[in-house]
Amino acid sequence: GTMRLVLHDETPKHKANFIRLIDSVYYDGLLFHRIIEKFMIQGGDPDSRTAVAGQALGNGDIGYLVPAELIPTLFHKKGALGAARDDRPDKASSAVQFYVVQGRTWNDEDLQKQIERGRARGSSRQFTDAQKQMYKTVGGTPHLDGNYTVFGQVIDGLSVIDSIAKQPRNLKDRPLADIRMKVKGEWVKKKKITKQYSYAYLK
Repeated sequence: GTMRLVLHDETPKHKANFIRLIDSVYYDGLLFHRIIEKFMIQGGDPDSRTAVAGQALGNGDIGYLVPAELIPTLFHKKGALGAARDDRPDKASSAVQFYVVQGRTWNDEDLQKQIERGRARGSSRQFTDAQKQMYKTVGGTPHLDGNYTVFGQVIDGLSVIDSIAKQPRNLKDRPLADIRMKVKGEWVKKKKITKQYSYAYLK
């Protein structure tokens, strides 16, 4: 299916990098190589382009990182586009690997546990009441907040995330059947996006 996303102006380094890769047709043919239901779907590993069945994926890169852009108003609600990274103290992002959040909804007790889990991993993120309400109603992955850069949001096609996330996978979370992507970009006025998809931009 088709997912439509916006890229956030508040994360200019990640936005510019992603646009550059899309314009070079980098992502076409790569796999969603890691899927975990009620968590996220991940892709962008260059090694996945020619990967054989069962090959371990997730370590591919193109030789540079993108500095972290951890913006408190951008958080890991369902449909958030985030940048994958390894366990670096500066939280710099992979230039190519990304994930799209599926997540789940949380009650008050479990949400607090997720917030504390994120803090144990180095996050100092303070959650607003509106963000907490979003996690309790729409869902997401709150323990990632403050630790991974969110640089976009799915505004149409959330069901595609659900469809990919539920596919059969092996013990390393790679789908048993290859799920290849095709990514293209388009400049669209914000007013048109808001009107067509009821998406509210940050003020």
